[in-house]
Amino acid sequence: MGILNVTPDSFSDGGRFLGADAAVAHARTLVGEGADILDVGGESTRPGAEPVSEREELARVQPVLERLAQGGLTDAAQISIDTCKSAVARVALDAGATLVNDVSALRADPEMAAVVADSGAECCLMHMLGEPRTMQSAAHGPRYEDVVDDVKSFLEERLRFAVREGIAEERILLDPGIGFGKTATHNLALLERLGELAAIGRPLLVGTSRKSFLGRIIADAAGEVEPVDAARRLPGTIATNVLALERGASVFRVHDVAPVRAALAVAAATLERLWTPRGTTTRTS
Repeated sequence: MGILNVTPDSFSDGGRFLGADAAVAHARTLVGEGADILDVGGESTRPGAEPVSEREELARVQPVLERLAQGGLTDAAQISIDTCKSAVARVALDAGATLVNDVSALRADPEMAAVVADSGAECCLMHMLGEPRTMQSAAHGPRYEDVVDDVKSFLEERLRFAVREGIAEERILLDPGIGFGKTATHNLALLERLGELAAIGRPLLVGTSRKSFLGRIIADAAGEVEPVDAARRLPGTIATNVLALERGASVFRVHDVAPVRAALAVAAATLERLWTPRGTTTRTS
């Protein structure tokens, strides 16, 4: 899954692809590097991010989605809309998206479940403690009895909710929400015990790409005081995705498609499982 941020303030590439021309050009690059899914988002969910209005989010993503369809990219890759707003999801689905990536796990908008169910689209349900503006703050501070058990219970409950609302279970993906209301210790525990989440029985999406906990680990290993910046976090991104593959993940949300895909291909060959070459991926629509 290649990340296409149509935002001015995402932590890694905010503003680079805000214009439709730049976004579509980047989408073509991601597909050329081997992305099977393009995840289009018009609202940053980085820690501390302020929410944007429905009108603003639509103004950012709608032209891009329309251009992706016009340019044939909806045939080259599955289009995912990264949103918590049902109105944005509806427009995206009408424009050719077939996956709704909802970081609120259908909690932010009471109409989202019906939009997904009625469309027959796939959806991804993610765990997040709190909401982006406050999820990492000291005042609200990430606390769990056992982070893996707590995340698993949450994902199981949201899966049951989605099915009750009419979304077919086979169209649901789950995401433990690495970095969303978690400390570095929590993130590492989730990666270490990812198999416990895979046991739920739905495809797992993992998103570690360029995240800050990787910057801290890499800096510590190099004896640097400050966490390394996002541009230097690719080795950590590759390592965590390979580990996630080994532990049962099957969708990898990344900025750097080509090197991560190559690493996963080698890891999958070693494991003799879990890799579907590009162009043979089975999709539902």
